Amino acid sequence: MSTLPASVRLSLWVTSAYAGHLDLDDAVSHALPDVDHVTGALDRLRLWQDLGERVLCVALPRPGQIATLPRGNPELVGAATTSGECVFVPAIGGALVPTIEEFGPEGDTGTQVTLTAYDADPVPTHLLASMDESDIERTLREHLIDATQELDALDAKPWAGSPLRAMADDRTAMREWGLPQGLPGRALRIIQLAGTVAAACELGMEHSHATDISSETRRHRLLLDLLGGAETALAGATTAAAQSLAGLRPARP
Repeated sequence: MSTLPASVRLSLWVTSAYAGHLDLDDAVSHALPDVDHVTGALDRLRLWQDLGERVLCVALPRPGQIATLPRGNPELVGAATTSGECVFVPAIGGALVPTIEEFGPEGDTGTQVTLTAYDADPVPTHLLASMDESDIERTLREHLIDATQELDALDAKPWAGSPLRAMADDRTAMREWGLPQGLPGRALRIIQLAGTVAAACELGMEHSHATDISSETRRHRLLLDLLGGAETALAGATTAAAQSLAGLRPARP
């Protein structure tokens, strides 16, 4: 399974289908090419298209960090924060939360994505229009600079004395693959940067090279905070790119 969130791919490919560039079934296949079986509320995607929705937005929430989620009931919030992702339609309201599972016997496993539908409130147009790619990119880069400086001060760099850099390069190389044509340049650049930062943070938290508990605690907190910032930027840039694909905002180079 690609490390790029399934909801990011679904948002862009399904919006491309809504814009008439390909069939909806093909869009789902392109969005999840390394998934063996997709089940659940796939019919919602076509229903939303039939009802006139033009864009599928994305949220990447975490506990305590749900600003990108549309307003909904506690069931939606709980499922989306547990999964760490969801897609939603802004005009009529509604969300899908993916659950990713492995199935089959050991040595012969496959990957299944189950989409569960939840009610959600419509999202005001002005909130979507306010997603400015330049602000998203600037905020992410400032966050990255600040976190890097603090990690340097701890002398607990995520890459020090380990193969993590090569592992991160392997992960992030996948992130540039499999997105639809026609994405605006700036949004694509942010998606790639945010995806790279998120992969680095995840690897850094999986492998510790701190010399004491205090440094490790601070290092983990810094990486977790940076991961949250990267995912917020990734969700914002993806939704902005989807709006451009739908013709709802001008593409910014």
